[in-house]
Amino acid sequence: MNKKGKEIIGIIVGGGPAPGINGVIGSATIEAINQGKSVIGIEGGFKSLFEGTIKNIVPLGIDDVSRIHATGGSILGTSREYPDKVKEKFRVLMRTLRTLKIRHLITIGGDGTAYMSRWIGLEARGALSVVHVPKTIDNDLLIPGGMPTFGYETARHYGVMLVKHLMEDAKTMGRWYFVTTMGRNVGHLALGIGTASGATLTLIPEEFSERRIPCTNVADILEGSIMKRLSKGKNHGVAIMAEGIADKFNMEELSHFECLEKDETGRVRLSEIQLGRIAKSFVRSSLEERGINITIVDKNIGYELRAADPIPFDIEYTRNLGYGAVKFLSRGGSNAMITFCEGKLASVSFAEMFDTALQRMKVRKVDINSESYEVARKYMIRLEREDFTPQYLVRLAKAAKMTPGDFRKRFEPLCS
Repeated sequence: MNKKGKEIIGIIVGGGPAPGINGVIGSATIEAINQGKSVIGIEGGFKSLFEGTIKNIVPLGIDDVSRIHATGGSILGTSREYPDKVKEKFRVLMRTLRTLKIRHLITIGGDGTAYMSRWIGLEARGALSVVHVPKTIDNDLLIPGGMPTFGYETARHYGVMLVKHLMEDAKTMGRWYFVTTMGRNVGHLALGIGTASGATLTLIPEEFSERRIPCTNVADILEGSIMKRLSKGKNHGVAIMAEGIADKFNMEELSHFECLEKDETGRVRLSEIQLGRIAKSFVRSSLEERGINITIVDKNIGYELRAADPIPFDIEYTRNLGYGAVKFLSRGGSNAMITFCEGKLASVSFAEMFDTALQRMKVRKVDINSESYEVARKYMIRLEREDFTPQYLVRLAKAAKMTPGDFRKRFEPLCS
């Protein structure tokens, strides 16, 4: 409670930016104040809490947040903290929360922040209630009903706009673009952008069942699509690749091409790996050996999407989630993630979200056996089994400047 006897709700953001963060902050603040509570924002994520400082605390009023719902970024900032890195400081965090007299805590973030939220709830033992609002453009949190994490639809929207421009440039200039998108270890964002934009093909990590694959596997799939386009008289295209594919490569092999940087959590920065550049090097070398000259340009898309102004879908969605988070806490709820599906607010307990075997939050991957993925594949231009029937094989081999036998031997094993 504060000096006026009001319960205090704290709001904190963790992980990378995602469009809609301010919408959650705004709607949660307004609803909490309307319920007679005080609201404080914790600037800069969890860092200050682990340092035991209260200098980064800002009171939030309705006037502070009434127009922020349509803006990108986060008025509270954000940061990444990896649980294994801060175990020794966790008591400091809990002590800081007690010092601030926070009775309810709203965390906004992805799987790492959800893990932290769960941890706080367990350590608080009822002295503090906590609810998590799921946000990430990766769309990899396990939300019921197929609902996306907030921020995903906005990121996809702007990603589609960028790819559409690249498609027109590719057609105009007669070239190929290899575009890598963010998404960590899942392919939701890449597939969403590729499908909606009508990109030539999209590659995601979920379609590779093996734990490790050679870099040449990805390069050959891309080259196969180029050959298929050439066989139809088309010298251009755009291939979308999810950054998580790089995590399928042998890191020792990958280190020959890239300097592998790590983020604050100790994980390899997949977004810093130039997957498109690596694939381009393999494909261009292979084509040049056979006297085929194709211009390939590699591009990365990701950081441009994270702090964009949210589209109406995410503006409405985050208002529902922020309101729902306060409503959940006010009714005595705790230790759960708030969701909104089919017009109803619901909660998912941290126990349901947690993978006890892996000791981390469960991850939602693209279901490659779903009909939505089936549709996405049907509209891609890439080599399929039926392309190796005699009526197509000769034409493909001619475009590739290979014998039909050599073409089959190299490319058919890569067709699923």
